[in-house]
Amino acid sequence: MQYVSTRAAAAPASNAPQQFSDILLGGLAPDGGLYLPAEYPQVTGAELDAWRTLSYAELAYEILRKFATDIPAADLKALTAKTYTKAVYRNARDGEKAADITPLRVLEENLGKGGATTLLLQGLSNGPTLAFKDMAMQLLGNLFEYTLAKSKAELNIFGATSGDTGSAAEYAMRGKKGIRVFMLSPHKKMSAFQTAQMFSLQDKNIFNIAVEGNFDDCQDMVKAVSNDLPFKVAQKIGTVNSINWARVVAQVVYYFRGYLAATTENTQKVSFTVPSGNFGNICAGHIARMMGLPIDKLVAATNENDVLDEFFRTGVYRVRKSAETYHTSSPSMDISKASNFERFIFDLVGRDSERVRALFQKVETSGGFDLSGKPGSDGDEFKLVAKYGFESGKSTHKDRLDTIRDVADDFGIVIDTHTADGIKVAREHLQPGVPMIVLETALAAKFNETILDALGVDAERPAGFENIEDLPQKFVVMDADVAKMQAYIAANTGL
Repeated sequence: MQYVSTRAAAAPASNAPQQFSDILLGGLAPDGGLYLPAEYPQVTGAELDAWRTLSYAELAYEILRKFATDIPAADLKALTAKTYTKAVYRNARDGEKAADITPLRVLEENLGKGGATTLLLQGLSNGPTLAFKDMAMQLLGNLFEYTLAKSKAELNIFGATSGDTGSAAEYAMRGKKGIRVFMLSPHKKMSAFQTAQMFSLQDKNIFNIAVEGNFDDCQDMVKAVSNDLPFKVAQKIGTVNSINWARVVAQVVYYFRGYLAATTENTQKVSFTVPSGNFGNICAGHIARMMGLPIDKLVAATNENDVLDEFFRTGVYRVRKSAETYHTSSPSMDISKASNFERFIFDLVGRDSERVRALFQKVETSGGFDLSGKPGSDGDEFKLVAKYGFESGKSTHKDRLDTIRDVADDFGIVIDTHTADGIKVAREHLQPGVPMIVLETALAAKFNETILDALGVDAERPAGFENIEDLPQKFVVMDADVAKMQAYIAANTGL
């Protein structure tokens, strides 16, 4: 399996490493682009049939071995078996089996003339930090440790979080030999639970940095440091944000799992609705679809920060300024610059890396681009979006409160705010005969302030999280200053 950068034109080998392990630790490509396979591996109907009886760990191995061709099969199988166990994913709710890892639950099924409309919820939040980010991050931690041990190397992870990535990364990397984590988060803009999950960790290899600004400021600093190649090499910088290819490909697995659990034969199609901020989660669905998984629609559900919804309705990608980025009750989606969106645009424009480079340079200089095909626009590729199955919708604070109440009243399930955005938008895109799967984002306990507002009672907490906000917290507050950030990293790596 060979990998290319979204921005490299006939890139030399140094710009497009040929192996999965080469790009595992690095994040951004040297040219500032994102890595993708030179060609998407294809899945046959016979493979889908054979995969229907596999455990989650076995399915993960079958999919990942199509991408990580340089890792010996026995080692990769051992890594997936170590990662996806019911001991790790143990927070199953009533009616769910921990062994299922990503249990599927029917929420609504209504018969109509054209066939049944079915709405399902895929549980992705049974891991150690109660969020879907665990599904990839736990594997990433094991992959990093495996790769570093083989080369006797060290890695300093530099990442940004709007809420869930940070805690998932830190829990996956804590205590890992040769790994330090420097995690940026927007100061005072996460829920109390999310903040406590990260800042209460006292491990010596974990460094939490609260940035005076929003998530986009944090993400911009991660990209700036990643693009400073001399510093990146000297300080052995890697990333766990979804700009890291391994993060995205690990998420591809649960799309296959959801499809196989919702169908009985390969002639059937399903659709997915995905709460979307940074476009990493739904990008994994796009990759699964490109591999041949029978996905009908991929519906991006946004909150009030509706940059992605605007694009999928109009063809205009317009990044918001900091003052225009809302702080909402689904804070993990308070993002106005979706870093993974570039991977989809690369496919949309026919994998023309020079064009991708020009479009995203315009994002930096002019705040966006226009592919609507209207006079004065930057192109007309928006007309091709339907070919890739993408649709979208938007949810507001009132919508998510109403949806949380509806789901609790009708199904006895308390959902988190981001999942509520997904369900609200999914209901607007139901089609007869095509099951719609909503990807759960987190357990409700992580956003108790809004749950209390919606239901008048606290969200139930899994064992071990009862008083997490009362634990001592360790973090530093810093300005959004790249030079100061680099100095802080250098002072704490010993390199």
